[in-house]
Amino acid sequence: MQALLEYASYMPHGYCLFWQPWLVILYAGSDFLIFLSYSAIPIALLMFLRRRPDLRYRGLVALFAAFILLCGLTHLVSILTLWVPVYPLHGLVKLLTGMVSGITAVVLFTLIPRLVAIPSPRQLEEANARLRAEVAAHEETLEKLREAQRDLEHRVERRTAELSEANARLGIVTRETVHRGRNLLTIVSSLARQTARGATDIDAFLRTLMGRLEALSTATAAVIRDPSNTSAPLYKIVAEQLSPVLMTYGERVSIEGPPLDMATEAAQQLGLVIHELATNAQKFGALASDEGLVRISWSIDEPARPENLVFCWRESGVRSEKRPPVQASGGGFGTTLLLQAVPAMLSGFARRAATPDGLLYELTIPLSTVTPKVHVSDESTGPADIAFESHGGPAVA
Repeated sequence: MQALLEYASYMPHGYCLFWQPWLVILYAGSDFLIFLSYSAIPIALLMFLRRRPDLRYRGLVALFAAFILLCGLTHLVSILTLWVPVYPLHGLVKLLTGMVSGITAVVLFTLIPRLVAIPSPRQLEEANARLRAEVAAHEETLEKLREAQRDLEHRVERRTAELSEANARLGIVTRETVHRGRNLLTIVSSLARQTARGATDIDAFLRTLMGRLEALSTATAAVIRDPSNTSAPLYKIVAEQLSPVLMTYGERVSIEGPPLDMATEAAQQLGLVIHELATNAQKFGALASDEGLVRISWSIDEPARPENLVFCWRESGVRSEKRPPVQASGGGFGTTLLLQAVPAMLSGFARRAATPDGLLYELTIPLSTVTPKVHVSDESTGPADIAFESHGGPAVA
């Protein structure tokens, strides 16, 4: 230790510079600046390590800080040797600097493969860009899934609403079917009782009843072929009711009138009227002769309030000696059906009159009566039963 501090046998380094002021200042100033810089760099590295506790290879950074600090100390001792020849101390500091530098170099070479494996800033930016692209793709996929979910929920709501609406319609159709069935049974029962009253034998009763039931069936079938329908065109009802007559007599029977849809009950009642008139025409009316004609027509009486449907059956070409007397009231059930029961059922009135060469039958009913409607009544006794049983109704013109 004493040998390190012994300097009496040496000359200061200033003698080598001949104590030239400018040269001494240059040496001392340069070493001092280097010392300050070498001292600041380790301080900066230590501050960096303190702020980045997650940094790997912290020992390597500490070795660099120690190496640089020792280099600074060698320059500080160099300044001292300009005036005090402490060359042994100067050599010791250089030895320490060399040892730390050597250790730092060995460690650095050992860590080169690991350091090389550390991603560069560019690689990190590219990786971040890829990650951002993946995140954007995932967000787009999530948005599509959310859109699909919203669309599915909308479809479910729409289908649920459609199902509810269909169930409501089914309920209405079911109640309407029950109502139609009860009304139809009431009409059949009344037809059977009234036909039996005027029958003289079983065969005549069965023929008359079956004909009227067939007419009722035809009129009903024209409306309810499709369970969702509550109406049928009037032309179709008349044509199907007169189908056998049209095939037999051809052009002698004509049908004309504007397009009009008939409700179920109105179609049934009108079918009974057409059947009675057609039967009478074939027995002793226009179709019983070779020259007779039948013209069926209907029109809407618009000036009337409310508007009325006027259904007209006109027979011509009937010889007076073959024409039976026309009764305005009374008579059998056929007359009651034409002039009282059906008009009462449809809230209208009817008239039947003889013409010079035939017969005229007119049925006038409110247009609102034949308009398709949905009935939900559950009454056990229908208006048809009341009309048929009472033989009453509006006054006959």
